[in-house]
Amino acid sequence: MIISQVRLRRLTSTIPTDGDYWEERLVRPIDVYPEYRSRDDHEGGVQTPDGFEITAHFLEIETDDGLVGRAGPVPETVAWLVARELRPLLIGRDPIAGEKLWDQMHRSQVHGRQGISMLAISAVDCALWDLRGRWLGQPVYRLIGGPTREAVPAYASMLGFSVRDPDLVRKRALEYRDLGYPAQKWFFRYGPTSGYEGLHANVDLVRTVRDAVGDDYDLMFDCWQSMDVSYVTALASRIASYRPRWLEEVVMPDRVDGYRRLWDRCTIPIAGGEHEYTRWGFRRFIDSGALDVVQPDIYWCGGLSETLKIAAYATAHDLVVIPHGHSAAATLHFSLTQSPMHTPFQEDLVKWNGIHQFFLADPVVPVAGTLRPTDTPGIGMDLDTSRATTDEIVLE
Repeated sequence: MIISQVRLRRLTSTIPTDGDYWEERLVRPIDVYPEYRSRDDHEGGVQTPDGFEITAHFLEIETDDGLVGRAGPVPETVAWLVARELRPLLIGRDPIAGEKLWDQMHRSQVHGRQGISMLAISAVDCALWDLRGRWLGQPVYRLIGGPTREAVPAYASMLGFSVRDPDLVRKRALEYRDLGYPAQKWFFRYGPTSGYEGLHANVDLVRTVRDAVGDDYDLMFDCWQSMDVSYVTALASRIASYRPRWLEEVVMPDRVDGYRRLWDRCTIPIAGGEHEYTRWGFRRFIDSGALDVVQPDIYWCGGLSETLKIAAYATAHDLVVIPHGHSAAATLHFSLTQSPMHTPFQEDLVKWNGIHQFFLADPVVPVAGTLRPTDTPGIGMDLDTSRATTDEIVLE
């Protein structure tokens, strides 16, 4: 069996919405500049009067036996890189030789050890895992260790929900608690250049959510790499009494020393790694003792293969590993194989999963705050193209 085709499929459609799909944006590193701080633009699509228009690119790897492994959606830039630079390394090769193909792709991208190149390698790796599962007629979690439990708790990641209206924040916090989610993560709207007014608004968000859900409930808060050591120190001291389970991405990802200084200063556990890549990148964080919770993104850090290596190194240091929730399907296969001690939750990015899984025939959706596996071979990437306005093969 050899790889005979590497295709990129583009699907477009409109998600019906009642009002804006994205109610709020999160704080971003570029917000230090005032012309960006006040913008409400969002990724993933375009809001129109009819709904939220989305375009998704899916990678399809086909063998001469007619098997197809799929991954996605990926950004158009990632699709282009797969088609132009990685496809020649895949055509005619053995799709089961995943370690060899990963190493060859990695060695070919001498300027792409991070960023878009690694996103492209990640997508190929996940598509190859999907293909292997289909080849063997088994769900991927059975190929990478088998299940450690029958189901995985999911925490609600509240990106895109309003954070500036206390009544709406309170309503949403109660709504998702009552849906059965055992924890929630909320996203700060303000950073250091918003001054004390923004700092107080961030603290008010924490207070509002805690008051809504009560004491015996896990809450996490995401700084999205948009703050600095002094600001997070001040913020953490003001919200420590509300007992967050963790503070996430407290500074930009290359500031490992900043993470370590905050770990030394704060009583709140520190999470991060969403925007880090490969086992070598994560080794810096783990060896420095800068994190309590390690958060590789399976579609960014190097794929499922690399995430398993990162997790092995992190758990050897007794760290918690909860991947960033950009791909619910691939992440569920990972979560099912990990010790509940080291992977107690899976992130459910509520609004992003509505976009990323819109074209999936069998999306991964929590029921009563819990994710359960199926016995479907592969990762679970069959498409429902009936939902697409357009469906075309591009960059073939």
